[in-house]
Amino acid sequence: MQWEYFIWFASSAMICWITASILAYKEVHYKKSVILMVVGLIIFALFIVGMWLSLERPPLRTMGETRLWYSFFLPIAGLIIYIRWKYKWILSVSVSLSVVFICINILKPEIHSKILMPALQSPWFIPHVIVYMLAYSLLGVATINALYFLKRHDKIEKQISMLAISDNLVYLGTGFITAGMILGAFWAKEAWGHYWSWDPKETWAAATWISYIIYIHYRLHQPSERKIAAYMLIFAFIILQICWFGVNYLPSAKGNSVHVY
Repeated sequence: MQWEYFIWFASSAMICWITASILAYKEVHYKKSVILMVVGLIIFALFIVGMWLSLERPPLRTMGETRLWYSFFLPIAGLIIYIRWKYKWILSVSVSLSVVFICINILKPEIHSKILMPALQSPWFIPHVIVYMLAYSLLGVATINALYFLKRHDKIEKQISMLAISDNLVYLGTGFITAGMILGAFWAKEAWGHYWSWDPKETWAAATWISYIIYIHYRLHQPSERKIAAYMLIFAFIILQICWFGVNYLPSAKGNSVHVY
């Protein structure tokens, strides 16, 4: 599977997802929208598997490759929420965000070689990155929900319900981040001889984890302060973005971080 084929697989998946998002607003087409979402996910997954086989390694090394997984997990998170809570708008929003990352990959393709530096040839590398991408997708959808909450002026019951969805996603996403950090520590021990070194990337990873832990504790102790909680969730997601790719552009990471490849 060559990267040049990405546009065809991605376009097919996007057509399925966008059509499903439109159908979701008509309750009579609920099953059709779910089926189309699943079909799109299968098409996208086939490309990822094909790339994996072609590269003879997991497509997880470059920023473009991680965007590939993020584009895949976002519709999954949106579909889960749609099935569980019947929020019609969540499909269109999660799909739209996924389309943005897909378009970035189409317009700015990166070099995808078979070569993996020694530090990445660890069995801990694959689950570490995949778990993190899944966590980022869940927390991204939680943030979208918080933004939607701030934009609307619903009744108290509706507000509580909306933030409860974000809370559930944050619980799950933070759990995956915690697992990702543990897996990363084992990877670091094998690759560099120590579990944690306060590398710039590791420092921002810790800041991201702490931000979501603070949000969780705030929600547990101040459940009525919903607007402040929504802003806290947005702030935490900004920290997450710095951890994911923003740290690569920080002066402290250039030449000092083992996570900048």
